Amino acid sequence: MASRDHVQNGVAGGFAQACHGKASPLRRMRPGDHVMYYSSKEKFGEEAKCQRFTAIGTVKDERVYSRAMSETFVPFRRDVAFEPCQETPIAPLIDQLSFIADKKHWGAPFRFGMLEIPQADYELIAGKMLAKETT
Repeated sequence: MASRDHVQNGVAGGFAQACHGKASPLRRMRPGDHVMYYSSKEKFGEEAKCQRFTAIGTVKDERVYSRAMSETFVPFRRDVAFEPCQETPIAPLIDQLSFIADKKHWGAPFRFGMLEIPQADYELIAGKMLAKETT
């Protein structure tokens, strides 16, 4: 989970960060693993809600590296090949997602920052994000 503005920075740069720049969640990933971002907020530190899945991609290689963003913040990153996608609202999917056990408190699983979800849930969300728009 990350704010939409932070996700957009990662997509533009072709990288993923997790859990405020920690290396350990990134080291658990393997090349070919799928990455999907959920954004609860539009911008970091602001209240405007987003509540959409905002990016989807694939881990490119084994490398976990750090990159200084300021003198005091040097987060770890992982290269990801992001795909063009449609941002997808979570609300219509909540009842269908098995990783959300408590539908009343559906945001709880995202508190951990990074989580592995069942393949069926991934396919449901990815199907919406990667669907070709028809006009």
